[in-house]
Amino acid sequence: MTQIRLILEYDGTAYCGWQLQAGQDSIQARLEEALKRIFMEPLRVHAAGRTDAGVHARGQVAAVRLPRPFAPQDLMRALNRLLPPDITVTDAASVDDSFDPRRHARSRSYEYRILNQQTRSAFEFRYSWLVRDPLNVDAMNEAASFFVGEHDFAAMRSLGSAEKTTVRRVLASEWRRDGTFVTYHVEATAFLRHMVRTMVAAMVEVGRGISSPQQILRLLESRNRMLAPAPAPACGLYLVKVTY
Repeated sequence: MTQIRLILEYDGTAYCGWQLQAGQDSIQARLEEALKRIFMEPLRVHAAGRTDAGVHARGQVAAVRLPRPFAPQDLMRALNRLLPPDITVTDAASVDDSFDPRRHARSRSYEYRILNQQTRSAFEFRYSWLVRDPLNVDAMNEAASFFVGEHDFAAMRSLGSAEKTTVRRVLASEWRRDGTFVTYHVEATAFLRHMVRTMVAAMVEVGRGISSPQQILRLLESRNRMLAPAPAPACGLYLVKVTY
């Protein structure tokens, strides 16, 4: 069988997330439906990360084993004809049959976008979190620096998560302001569910002056999810890149 690696971008607004869920619309379901129309049989697609409901992607990586040879670029064109306009395959390539997009990933990079102004945007409300209060980006960057390295992120995970370990290694963590937008860039070897959105919410409290940058250290050391704020809205989060 031929295995193809796909790179996808998608607007997650209308979907329950990447993963198949009974009775709900997902990115995986749409992709597998398109593949079934091409090959006339069900095919399973595996992704590098299971983005949650409302989360977007610019560089999701997925892999599928095809029942017969098919040129990657032809497959990309065929899929893009069948997929809805909010899901696009941006690249396709043949890979070794052993390739696993999740297990073989060395790191994943996410962005979180905040629109920092008084009025909402008719165009950005699906793609960023509107924060009306002034944000101190220098303080947020001081807070962001405490996440770099290997830490126990139990305080930042979704309650009820079934991960065997809550220890993760963060390789980069930085905020940047560009006009009215404040964007968080984070890269880690792996993430817990809702981890980035909870980190963002905690740092926004720092930016608002509600807490200090040192509170991030106290949260990490506490390992207590109840001490951290609710996750930031899903609409501002993007899976940007998976590195192998």
